[in-house]
Amino acid sequence: MRCRWLLGALLLATVGAMADELKPFTTDGCSVFPNGTPRQQSLWLDCCIAHDLAYWMGGTRDERRQADEELRQCVADIGEEEIGEIMLTGVRVGGSPYWPTAYRWGYGWGLWRGYEAVTDEELEQVHQRLDEMRRLLDKLDEQLAVPMADD
Repeated sequence: MRCRWLLGALLLATVGAMADELKPFTTDGCSVFPNGTPRQQSLWLDCCIAHDLAYWMGGTRDERRQADEELRQCVADIGEEEIGEIMLTGVRVGGSPYWPTAYRWGYGWGLWRGYEAVTDEELEQVHQRLDEMRRLLDKLDEQLAVPMADD
């Protein structure tokens, strides 16, 4: 009986520790919305990637509202005000931290985090993950800059 209790406690501690670990940043562009127009297929993609970065990190309800407004403004700034308004409505409805989706608010953390503020320790993880991503992109950039030998 004592062994079962200990095993259960260890399992809960492991699950709790895993929930506190930030997953590497991922983006799916504009999620279930087009990345641009048929003629300019990635017209507002940069706006969506910046928005994904904020959603990956998560935080408070006000921080989410600000991230969503920044998405709307970014799309409006490229001349697509109506699209920005549509996107704002979509992310306000579909981006709740309580939806079990890959694009919910705080998706870099475990499920059910909600609108929890990012702590100083968690912010360190954010910086570590971003540094990892920068190094990966720098390495890829170097590899692409090297001319390929002809076979």
